[in-house]
Amino acid sequence: MFTGIITAVGAITALQPRGGDTRLRVATGKLDLSDVRPGDSIAVSGVCLTAVELPGDGFWADASRETLERTTLGAAKPGAAVNLEKALTPTTRLGGHLVSGHVDGIGTVTDWRSDGRSWRLRVQAPDALARYIAAKGSICVDGVSLTVNRVDGAAFELNIVPHTLAETTLADFALGRRVNLEVDLIARYLERLLLGERAAQPGGALTEALLREHGFWK
Repeated sequence: MFTGIITAVGAITALQPRGGDTRLRVATGKLDLSDVRPGDSIAVSGVCLTAVELPGDGFWADASRETLERTTLGAAKPGAAVNLEKALTPTTRLGGHLVSGHVDGIGTVTDWRSDGRSWRLRVQAPDALARYIAAKGSICVDGVSLTVNRVDGAAFELNIVPHTLAETTLADFALGRRVNLEVDLIARYLERLLLGERAAQPGGALTEALLREHGFWK
């Protein structure tokens, strides 16, 4: 588990195709690796990866075919900057929100403009994720825990403060950039709970009819 509070910006320095998946090397910059051991988890722009080798100034990790298909790592190139966060511990301050590092989909930046000392970011999410995104709720964008300001269909807007711009890769965002999205963990599980016994049925999904049946939709 993670918090979405980025502690360092690193870079992908090598990509090695291996039988359909990829082993990648990440230079970790100022991230303290003194307490990291092989097998530990590190979030790379919102993607939970397992460190398999620790050469001293970074780590190697394997990205499965599933990870490559569902995240922006599938199109990553050497030199790409990435947001980094080590897995939380029982004594970690939970300054963001609970983040699993399991990306739900890829969004696209559709607006990126200054607003005083902050910046306004608008992201178009996949339609399937729209029901999990709520105004003033939390969402993880490339590993960064952020608060949703407004929602318009599957699009949502965020306010990025100067500190976040300085400590993450968000300052490098531009129109058309693809970003990893992870919705709030509670919303994801709430949907399954509302399905009840129907969750065990193939193709079971939360529908308008089901919400009306239980009084959540009028």
